[in-house]
Amino acid sequence: MDASITLNDRGSREPVVAVVFAGGAGTRMGAAMPKQFLELNGKPVLAHVLELFERQPEVDRIRLVVQKEYISAAESLCREYGIGKLAGICEGGASAQESIYRGLLACREGGDGDDAIVLLHDGVRPYVLPEVISANIAGVRERGNAVTFTPCFETLVISEDGQRVSDIPPRRKSYAAQAPQSFRLGDILAAHERVRAMPGGYEDLVDQATICWKLGIPINLVPGNRGNVKITTPEDIISLEALLRREGGR
Repeated sequence: MDASITLNDRGSREPVVAVVFAGGAGTRMGAAMPKQFLELNGKPVLAHVLELFERQPEVDRIRLVVQKEYISAAESLCREYGIGKLAGICEGGASAQESIYRGLLACREGGDGDDAIVLLHDGVRPYVLPEVISANIAGVRERGNAVTFTPCFETLVISEDGQRVSDIPPRRKSYAAQAPQSFRLGDILAAHERVRAMPGGYEDLVDQATICWKLGIPINLVPGNRGNVKITTPEDIISLEALLRREGGR
């Protein structure tokens, strides 16, 4: 037996849960509906995302976080596309981090123990390769957490005022954080609780990597795949449609 796999009291491996947060309004898309419900190659973006984890053998269940007014639409979507691993849908919060926190609480309230592996993923990031998901799960087992990154192919600059360059980090050291971002449930919930108790709370904390960085928690990199973009603009939809057509609709 692999000693890196945590066993629960029943002697089976820890549960692996995909927490998909899809509570955004998609204002930058200029669309009439949230971008997670826009069509991408014949099906909603969110359906593509959920199918990633539905097909992944190591993932035991999926928990979905959406805004209250879209819960019914999300339930219908899950039925239509046969998302059999769905363990529940919970209402999102006023911010992305608040929505993630609610999703994590839903995991605990639903019986997922502190040793459960949670893969936190955007509901508008529909192109993640199976091996990246597997690497996230293995990374949590081996090192405690795993955040998907890809190397930056363009020069990044830092600007304090949005007008002049304040700093330019070396490109060979620059990476873009993506998703999944994966942790033990107890660890990431504890990190959220610490941040929520601080002045400013989630201010400037855009994902789990920035939460960990603020708290001094070491972050472990997992190589991601090109094309694992978070849909934000109409151009992203066009690029992903072309990529999915090339890949035969995967």
